[in-house]
Amino acid sequence: MEATTQRFAPGEVVVRREILLGEVWFGCPTICVEDSPDLLALYLPPGAEFGFPETGTFPCGRHPWQAAGHSSWSGHGKLMLQRPGEAHSVDVFWTGPEREFAGWYFNLQDPLRRTPIGVDTLDHELDLWWGADADRYVWKDVEMFAQRLVEGRYPGMADAIRGEGDRIAALLDAGQRWWDPAWASWRPDESWPVPRLPDGWDAVPPVR
Repeated sequence: MEATTQRFAPGEVVVRREILLGEVWFGCPTICVEDSPDLLALYLPPGAEFGFPETGTFPCGRHPWQAAGHSSWSGHGKLMLQRPGEAHSVDVFWTGPEREFAGWYFNLQDPLRRTPIGVDTLDHELDLWWGADADRYVWKDVEMFAQRLVEGRYPGMADAIRGEGDRIAALLDAGQRWWDPAWASWRPDESWPVPRLPDGWDAVPPVR
């Protein structure tokens, strides 16, 4: 299936799916915050359900969240800021009863591809984290990323994934900020219900 060009309206449910080796591997419902030519901002609220297809070959095994028994997003929701064509998102996290800003999470992933129900991507395991009170970022899941390569999850992609991480690190080292820091104080609309996955979410053909 070819990618669509439709835009999502604020408050609309956007199904974010992960496509592993051509098969739908995981899905969750998010809420559109902003969809402009330069930015797609999606909110994953607390309680949003995780979906795992019942069928599929999955030579690399089931999704880690499924294996760990996680069925929904817990804690505070997170905001995912994604620019067209980029192989990462800038995720915003909050913590504590007062929902204080916790930090920026640079999530390496396939560039988003739009579908009739949302977006397709694949998490690349390797990430960077810059805590709100930290002087510098730290790399995350380096050993796990190496293990995923052994498992064959990212065939032919290792250099590109590492290169994207190095590119982000270099930008941060140079003091560049390509996202709006004001997102740290963003709050979700209290009237938004917890979204659900629509029927047939995993039957929509993956977008390549």
